Amino acid sequence: MNEFTLADGRKLTWRESGSGPPLILLHGWSMSSAVFAEALSNLSDSFRVLAPDLRGHGGSDGGQAYTLDALVADLRLWVEHLDLEPAALAGWSLGGELALRWALDAPQCFSRLLLLSTTPKFVAGDDWAHGLPPIQLKAMGRDLRRNYLLTMNGFFNLQFEGEALSRERHREIVTFAVRGGNLPEAEVAIESLKTLQQSDLRGELSQLTLPTLVLHGSLDKIIPLGAGRFLAEAIPQARLLEFPTLGHAPFLSDPQGQFRLWREFLV
Repeated sequence: MNEFTLADGRKLTWRESGSGPPLILLHGWSMSSAVFAEALSNLSDSFRVLAPDLRGHGGSDGGQAYTLDALVADLRLWVEHLDLEPAALAGWSLGGELALRWALDAPQCFSRLLLLSTTPKFVAGDDWAHGLPPIQLKAMGRDLRRNYLLTMNGFFNLQFEGEALSRERHREIVTFAVRGGNLPEAEVAIESLKTLQQSDLRGELSQLTLPTLVLHGSLDKIIPLGAGRFLAEAIPQARLLEFPTLGHAPFLSDPQGQFRLWREFLV
């Protein structure tokens, strides 16, 4: 694990493998860079793959705020330190929303954008049907306080609901993606969930000029497929690939198939 000390003394950690054009991978809510262990191994022959732990996640120290802007601020300092520009940027779930925010703020830093199970707005509303109901998010916040580990386990399993995922593969994923990293503190998870509840990037998407690939599973129970379709329509240079048999984490359920598509887009 690599470490970088931010200006305020906090530690940011990241995993890295390979050499070549830089590829940055941003993990999802309450996960860590460990979720990309297979991606680092698979893609390191063609790219310098870097997967940071967001503040308060994995090995990275927490901070006072967990807004998209606060998370991006950490990452921008880290990228400047490593002199990675321009890099390809990939984000999964919360990491995808973070990638959108970062690419909108600093498009000159990136060459391509890969959005995995991503939404511009996590919560449903009168003008947005492609999110989770507000009452479900409120209940999740309550459950995180009452029984953190049980709630996190339920959320993890929801990522694969409806898929024909073998028990053996499920155990493999738990081993490297969950046990291979550190769960955030409960308050970090709750504050990060609030960020998902409050963020809405829909009105800015037309400003993105990067070549963008949106990958979305039709069985996704966390971010509905309609969100991915919306991104592909709203981002000028975006295209969408849908996967009828996959849920919220296609790169975990079908790593070889997904990494092949990543390569085709990124090379």
